[in-house]
Amino acid sequence: MRTPSPLPNPHRLAFTIQCAASRFDSAPNATNPSVSSAAVPSTNYFASGGVGKNRADWQSSCAILASKVVSQQQNTEKTGGADNITVVNGHKTLDLVPVDNLPKPLTITDLSPAPMHGAQMRVAYQGVPGAYSEAAAGKAYPECDAIPCDQFEVAFQAVELWIADRAVLPVENSLGGSIHRNYDLLLRHRLHIVGEVQLPVHHCLLALPGVRKEYINRVISHPQALAQCELTLTKLGLNVTREAVDDTAGAAEFVAANNLRDTAAIASARAAELYGLNILADGIQDDSSNITRFVMLAREPIIPRTDRPFKTSIVFAHDKGTSVLFKVLSAFAFRNISLTKIESRPHRNRPIRLVDDANVGTAKHFEYMFYVDFDASMADVRAQNALAEVQEFTSFLRVLGSYPMDMTPWSPSRDD
Repeated sequence: MRTPSPLPNPHRLAFTIQCAASRFDSAPNATNPSVSSAAVPSTNYFASGGVGKNRADWQSSCAILASKVVSQQQNTEKTGGADNITVVNGHKTLDLVPVDNLPKPLTITDLSPAPMHGAQMRVAYQGVPGAYSEAAAGKAYPECDAIPCDQFEVAFQAVELWIADRAVLPVENSLGGSIHRNYDLLLRHRLHIVGEVQLPVHHCLLALPGVRKEYINRVISHPQALAQCELTLTKLGLNVTREAVDDTAGAAEFVAANNLRDTAAIASARAAELYGLNILADGIQDDSSNITRFVMLAREPIIPRTDRPFKTSIVFAHDKGTSVLFKVLSAFAFRNISLTKIESRPHRNRPIRLVDDANVGTAKHFEYMFYVDFDASMADVRAQNALAEVQEFTSFLRVLGSYPMDMTPWSPSRDD
């Protein structure tokens, strides 16, 4: 049976109670279902008004009551009262607190995960505005709210503490190699890789307006940016001091904030725009094929699929050293699964393994953790069987994530 539409006034509660009482009185007796409501004495408004048991009578009675409430409210608004007391059905009641002024309860929408792609996604990255990591965050999640962090670990913690929904962090560069710090943090924290993005790196030489290359006696930037531009800087005649800082955009900000007219920074064209610097040289990287791979991190993993190319990242170790590596590689080779990366890092908890030999003495070996990326989804039976076999050989195995591969076409830098 349809419930009457709520009245947009403070007497909605009294009206609802009276209508509910009518429905209860017109229903069979809850204690004895065989006894009809006609046999049960009723003292409420509807019983005294002789309401019938059918739907038409009930709706008619509710309509009469609604008209009485509206007329009484109009009379009250005209007459007013010192105590702001109104009368409903002959009973004095205090006005209820307006619903609009009360805090709204949480809904399932408030607790649901943020959208996978698009607006309102809070994405943490390391650096300051203008950094390449900010550009990677924008490529991974267009229209996102990018949150700068001063350290890689702060970006991890921002996601863990629900300050951010995602983190986009670099893990390797085509010229500089792996960013080992982030591989260590992947193992230390419990975030999951949910995607990857590859960003072409286009370095520029930036300085304050009016400054020429002849005035420069120092160049500052991230260590990898300095290494990636070493030959070009020499060709430009800048045989000057190179100084490493935390990030490329931070170098541009430092030059602008301190008005350093003898210092240039290596950073992006966006950093020049943000901090009011001029571009002295564009595309100064030594190799145009300069690409940085970033991973997208989240608190929860995504559901792996097989309808598009997926990549899976794992990390494992073994108590007996590196001899197990061949067996692990065989598990993937036997199932025709391609490995795209193998990275070894010293085991932080057990960095040294001692092997005693009565003939030659005690040998000391490093213990390693192995990071492996392979081209298969965890929804693929081949990958599941391969990891089941790997688990037999290893003392520790963890899946860092199974995620879609970045399939965007690559284009070289603009200086080509």
